[in-house]
This record gives sequence, C-alpha cells and structure tokens, in this order.
Amino acid sequence: MNSNGRGVEVDRQAMDVDIACAGFGPAMGGFLTTLTQAWTQNPADPAFQSRVAPSLPLQVVCYERADDLAAGVSGVVTRAEGIRSTFPALDPTQIPMAAGVTSERVLYLLDPIGASRRSALLRCGDFLLRLGKERWLKDHAFELPWTPAFLRKHGGLVLSIGQFNQWVGQQLMAGGFVQIWPGTVVSGPIFGDTPDREHREVAGLRLTDQGVDKHGAPAEGFMPGMDVRARLTVVGDGPVGAVGQKLDEHFGMPAGHARRDWALGMKMVIELPVDTTLEPGSVWHTFGFPEPEIFGFLYVHPHRLASVGIFIPSWLGDPARTAYRYLQHYIQHPALWRHLNGGTLRSWGAKSLEESGKRGEPFLVGHGFARIGEGSGSTNMLTGSGVDEAWTTGVQLGEAVLEILDAGLPFTQQNLAATYEAHRRTSRIERGLRQAEHARDGFHSGFVRGLIGMALAGLTGGRLSLKAHIPPAPRRILPFGIYGKSGLRLRDAAALIVADGRPLHDALLTARGWPDIPFDGRLLVTHQDALLLGGKVQAVPGYADHVVFLDRRRCISCDDKTCIAMCSGQALSLGEDGAPNFEREKCVHCGACLWNCSQSPDGERGNIEFHAGSGGLHSGEN
Repeated sequence: MNSNGRGVEVDRQAMDVDIACAGFGPAMGGFLTTLTQAWTQNPADPAFQSRVAPSLPLQVVCYERADDLAAGVSGVVTRAEGIRSTFPALDPTQIPMAAGVTSERVLYLLDPIGASRRSALLRCGDFLLRLGKERWLKDHAFELPWTPAFLRKHGGLVLSIGQFNQWVGQQLMAGGFVQIWPGTVVSGPIFGDTPDREHREVAGLRLTDQGVDKHGAPAEGFMPGMDVRARLTVVGDGPVGAVGQKLDEHFGMPAGHARRDWALGMKMVIELPVDTTLEPGSVWHTFGFPEPEIFGFLYVHPHRLASVGIFIPSWLGDPARTAYRYLQHYIQHPALWRHLNGGTLRSWGAKSLEESGKRGEPFLVGHGFARIGEGSGSTNMLTGSGVDEAWTTGVQLGEAVLEILDAGLPFTQQNLAATYEAHRRTSRIERGLRQAEHARDGFHSGFVRGLIGMALAGLTGGRLSLKAHIPPAPRRILPFGIYGKSGLRLRDAAALIVADGRPLHDALLTARGWPDIPFDGRLLVTHQDALLLGGKVQAVPGYADHVVFLDRRRCISCDDKTCIAMCSGQALSLGEDGAPNFEREKCVHCGACLWNCSQSPDGERGNIEFHAGSGGLHSGEN
C-alpha cells in the first residue's frame, strides 16, 4: 500500500527491471544505441546478463509520454559530431527530412513595419544601415560578411528532431535489446528510503495513475500507476519533465546552480513554392526582428520543405509576450517572405528550451540514477546547439554503464561519478559549456550589450564575457503598470479586443501597433487552424490536469496574465473570475506557462506547476 500523491492509499503493481528510462529524445537515443551496439557485437558477454530475470539479457525499458516517437517538435541544425561518431557510415538520405549543411548565413533583420520595440541606440544603428541602401541592405536585412566560427555548422546536418527520433527508435526496436513504450506517462521517481538529501538515491519510476478526474482523484476505471523498480534509473525527460523536476525539488541543486534562463521555440514546417531557389542544407540564423531579443532560423530540408521559427527568451521583459503571431510577422519579413510567399503550412510546433546551460546543471548522478540531455544542463547557448550535446551525454552514460557492468559493480553514486560524470567533465561537451557559461549574460542589460558579450565569449573561447546577475525568470516580467498611461491604454485596448472574441495574443500585439495578419488559408492561418493543419492535439481521458495553479488568488490579482499570452496552444484562457482556465485538450506540452508567470510565491518559481501528463501535439513532420 502507498499513496497516490494526494493522501489516498492504493495498491500498486510492481515490476523489476535492470534499467528504467524516462523520456525518449536524442540523449536517450544516444544512451540506448550505445548499449544496443555493444550487446549486438557480443550478446553472450556475461556483463549483459540480467540480475532481475536470470538467463535473459539486461531488462532495459524506456517510457515516453508522447504516443509517437516522432512527436518531437524541433527543426535542428547540428554539427553532429557525436551522432556521426555513433553512426560512422551515416547516410542522411536514410533519415526523412535530413540533409547535410551546404551553406550558412547570418542576417540582422531591420523592422520594416515600425512596431518593434527598439532602443535609441539600435534605432540609430538601423538609420545608419539604411543610409547605405542597397549597398548594405537587401529586403530590410543586413547579411554579416561571415558566419562566426562558434555558430558554424559546416559538415553538420539539418534535421527534423521528430523524424530523427523515429529513425533512431526503429533501429533500437529492430535490435530487440531494449523496450520502448510510447504513450506511457511517468509521474515521477521512486526515492530511496534514506531521508538524507546528501545520500541521493532513486529506486525506479512510478507510472501515472489512470482513471482519475482532473484533480487526480480516483474515478470510474481507476488504475493505479505501476512501480517500476530498477537497478539504474536514467532520466532524460527534458527541461519540464516530471521526473527531472521532482529530482530537483527533492535533492535541490548544486551550490550556485539555478535554472533561470528559458526560451520558447516555435516553428513551422513549410512546403516551399515550386520555383524556390533555396537548396536543401541551407541554414539561416537571424536576429533583430520581430523584436530585437527574438532570434530566428530557417533550415531547408529535402523535397522543398523548410523549418522556419523563432526563439522568445525569458529576458524579453515585456509582459506582452506572444509567440504565434510574432512567428507570423517573422515569416512575413521581406528577406524571408520572398522565399516563403506561396508556400503551404505542413506542420507547426512549440517547446520550451532550458537555456541556463552549465549554471542550470543539476546533480548528475546519485545512488541508482543518472541524468542526461537538456535537463542535465547540456545545451550550449553560445553555439546555439543542444541536440548533438544531448546525444553525446547519452553516449557517455552508455559507455559508463558498460564499464560498470564489465567490472561487476553496482550503480552507486560513487561508481557513476567515477565513470559517467568524470568522462563528461573532461569532454568537449564540458569545455563548450564552460566557454558558453556567461556568453548571454549581457542580454539581461540590453540587446546591444548582449550582442557584444556574445561576440566576446565566442571570439575568445569564453575567456572574456560580460557577466551579470541573472534574476529568476518570473521576476524579469515587467508589470504593465510601469508603462503609466500607455500601459493603461494597452490594457483597455486589449480588454476591448478580447471582448470582441479575439485571442489575447492578437489583442496585445494589435494594441501595440502591429498590423493584423492577412490570412490566406494556406500559410498565414489562425492559431487554431495551425493546430488543426499542422498536427493533432490529443489528451487521452482519465488523466489529471498537468498544469496546476498553486494559488488562484495570485492569478486573480495578476494584471499581466503572461501565461495566457505565451500559451502555445491557447490552452489557457481568461476565466470569469480573472484567473486562467486550463483546457488539457488544447495543451501542446511546451511548458512555457511554467516560466511565464510573474506571480512568484517564493521569489524563484512562478505560481504554476507542470506535472506529468498525457497527450500533446503530434505531427509526422515535426
């Protein structure tokens, strides 16, 4: 008998495995591929004999929340050093939507509309660029004469992360060594019996209860989640994964480490016009529009497909943060629109990115567990790269596990630290994270200062940078009140438009002077149409709501409602009492609400918790 987390005692079935894994992404792909390749080369090796099922190979099980391994939503450009090391004979044509990088451009986009919030210094720079006219500018864009070395992905790959995950999963399941269970939600880790936090111990994973109401109380068809006990638990469930979050809450973070830098990535997969001149493998990096703080990208896949998207960072203090409409204005910038006009929306997606890097690294190992991937702080924000780094951390753990198995040792904190953590500390991943540690600090003091700091760090390998104190994300959301009368006008205009039935996303930007979108039904479509055209949002019945408001009184008193403005799937709406309403059937599980809440009860986190949940956005082309 044990609790369902709400004080109700229930009987749970239990299962013993050797290795239990949470989350299937690039990091877990690297880990499971490393084990599978080693087992395939020597299946009779005694090291691969299971301790929980004698006479059978290691029992390795991986649980993934999404109901399809191709549910990842990122368009990616990566140097792919770790991926190519795992697959030396890799042929990109065997992976849907993959291509080798053929060209790279870095563009500074000026504002052709005049609605962007630009500082006086930036407006002066734009004015000087415009004096050069066609000599410097083309389609309101200034192309850097070279791509800085730290941004270059020469020799790398353009990928759809969803298609890559599916390809890796197919290789793994064909091998027969590991079991991957999509559509299986893990509610959290099973902690060891020792209450001392210094003795970090995890004994497995608990699957989520089914047949419950929206609050998690047992209802008709109630089925308690199974306890999966494991010798080793591998956590790779990303920056907003329930297992990783509960580990951080239970064990805390290493001294001086915190997760305070975030971004929402949103993108479209666009079928380019028939007469396109963009070649597969073309890579564009952009900055400056629609707001100076927003970075953008265009990656060209084979068969006239392109991933086009933006990153909205947590240092964008304006509470009128949006995503989808900013993306629509982005694709209409003249430099992009000349290539995209006449195209068709094929897919759409969004996800949160944890951008703290090294400073957001949690405890990597403990008794019976290890962490890999983005949730382990592996993303390099100087190079704008995370997929290959995540993959490589999985490979490093896989090699460490093989080393421990060969020695016949248990998966203790000491043994995992001496292998996995030690190898990671001396690897190129660690060197890159150290160089990037303060690369983006300057953006917290302004866009121009941020560019200078990033250039300094990139050109000096991190030896020089503009360091700054990084406040918690909720405290960086500026209240509307600071805008005085203009803030009042903004709120009044937004209220009128919302009353007219327009989503808050549109209301805020329209009130700021951004023009309405000229919908064409193919590429420029409403947010809800993008959800329908670009994929499917599913929410299997019988699960509890995974977005939880801790104190509704704080929500009611909040004037900003940034969580609603930044909700990627419009799953959050304004309720009659002034608090947000959550519709699980619309949630795409991007996690943006988690860090887009200004009502912090403790000064560090927002007033929202993001629990384990089923469903999300699914598309074959993400």
